[in-house]
Amino acid sequence: MNTIFRKSMLSVAGLAFAGGVFAGPIAAHATPAVDAKPTAVAVQSTAAKPQGDQSHITLNDEQTANVKAIIAATKKAGLPERAAVISIATSLQESKLENLGHLGDMNDHDSLGLFQQRPSSGWGTPEQITNPEYSTTAFLKGLKQVDGWQDMPLTDAAQTVQVSAYPDAYAQWEQQATDLVGQHWNS
Repeated sequence: MNTIFRKSMLSVAGLAFAGGVFAGPIAAHATPAVDAKPTAVAVQSTAAKPQGDQSHITLNDEQTANVKAIIAATKKAGLPERAAVISIATSLQESKLENLGHLGDMNDHDSLGLFQQRPSSGWGTPEQITNPEYSTTAFLKGLKQVDGWQDMPLTDAAQTVQVSAYPDAYAQWEQQATDLVGQHWNS
């Protein structure tokens, strides 16, 4: 028992020595703080900074009109700018902000509109889904059902609503979506 106790004490002493060697020189030269008071540390939400490499496309007049329609629908729903950012990034990924009709063999099942929503999945009729206000409102309705969507990474919030085969693809559009909302929210 004495041997085990002695080895344990030597191990603790060894750790203390190693800690002193590594921390000692820095701590030895540190100037003690007088009347130090705690300071607040700003923590940036993961929702505020884009994840990963960012993509960007140049928008034509139709795409810009769709951005404005998404923002208008978001405001009408009483949701904040973050909801518009998530919506626009989602639409950038799904359709490049183009209100897509049926694309024949190139179509992903029966996906239509800005968000590539499917009538067969209950998103609405083809006429409804290709209406930018309706499709945005349908997307936002799904987003509001996601607990904590305001604070989660954009790609997670979008994926929870969309259930895409490429769940991480939404993140690449966050910066452009943020810029577009900043540019058009008050216009």
